[in-house]
Amino acid sequence: MAQLDTREKLAILADAAKYDASCASSGTSKRNSRDGKGIGSTEGMGICHAYAPDGRCISLLKILLTNSCIFDCHYCINRKSSNVRRARFTAQEVVNLTLAFYRRNYIEGLFLSSGIIKSSDYTMEQIVEVARSLREDHGFRGYIHLKTIPDADPELVRLAGVHADRVSINVELPTVGGLRRLAPEKDAARIEGAMADVKTAIEDRADASKRYKSAPGFAPAGQSTQMIVGADAATDRDIVGRAATLYDRFRLRRVYYSAFSPIPDASAVLPLQRPPLMREHRLYQSDWLMRFYDYRPHEVAAAADEATGMLPLDIDPKLAWALKFRQHFPVDVNRAPREMLLRVPGLGVKAVDRIIATRQWRRLRLEDVGRLTVSIAKLRPFLIAEDWRPVALAERADLKPLVKPRGKQLELFAE
Repeated sequence: MAQLDTREKLAILADAAKYDASCASSGTSKRNSRDGKGIGSTEGMGICHAYAPDGRCISLLKILLTNSCIFDCHYCINRKSSNVRRARFTAQEVVNLTLAFYRRNYIEGLFLSSGIIKSSDYTMEQIVEVARSLREDHGFRGYIHLKTIPDADPELVRLAGVHADRVSINVELPTVGGLRRLAPEKDAARIEGAMADVKTAIEDRADASKRYKSAPGFAPAGQSTQMIVGADAATDRDIVGRAATLYDRFRLRRVYYSAFSPIPDASAVLPLQRPPLMREHRLYQSDWLMRFYDYRPHEVAAAADEATGMLPLDIDPKLAWALKFRQHFPVDVNRAPREMLLRVPGLGVKAVDRIIATRQWRRLRLEDVGRLTVSIAKLRPFLIAEDWRPVALAERADLKPLVKPRGKQLELFAE
């Protein structure tokens, strides 16, 4: 590997990290350095997020320790057989970069992942050393997210959780068959075993903190994972089911979805084109329905096409479910329970909570509901208000043309 300066390494390894979507920084404990000790903070306005044009979070210093790898996963740009320019940071270089960027107010924390070099244990030791040095040698109190390696020694993964706010272990692909086919060197059982160990450590920490104020912390922002969408034959229904299982078994904070991107010199087993980015967006919306709207996994999956198992791209999954199960509508906004109001297309969680609070004092009219949403066009066929009953709309055979969002012509020279 040719000798590269820090700027050249940063250009290579920051670009190589762009395929990792799981870099959110919510849910951690609050820390600051107002007492004059240490550097950094997770308080104030919190972590400042910036977003790339494709919607990925780039607010943290998001880099790989190295893009060299001994594994040859077909879908990975950094796989062993890939013809890409390689670079590698030392642990101390990452520490120095993080502190320098923070002092210049460029970042609020670090997201660190890596290819596998020498062995899983060796790589994990380097990742942990970065976090240890930041915390113990420099008193860094900002946010740290470490991508851990499931094949590494469990003690190393535990140490990662001791120093990091969040740890993540990627399941890579939605199905075991897909993982076996596209990443034969990785094992689904080992990945899930590592996730189970992290879950146990988080629960043990929570239990200890109730008993002892001085109990050591462990990944206060929890753990997350990421699935690649479109690299294998998994349908949206498969992905929704897999995500629901992961949430239930490992108490994950987030499941991230990353649309597969074709890579140079790709294997013949990979698709030639990337899936629509809208598919990734619809999966995030489905994930939101399960996490915040009380939808059960089989209900979200029911919004998918029965033949293909895919969610519609032209309408969101909540609207797709409502159109498919019209027998549950219209919903009386003045009487319906919260769980049914949450299923009305166009009503968000905050709007529903305000409706419930307001209707204790007055009967809501359609215009009252309209003040809580961006548009009532989507709402009208699905709810009853004091002055509104959608008789004609409720009897209409095909509602989709009326409630489907209209396409917008983009302006070529818009600012």
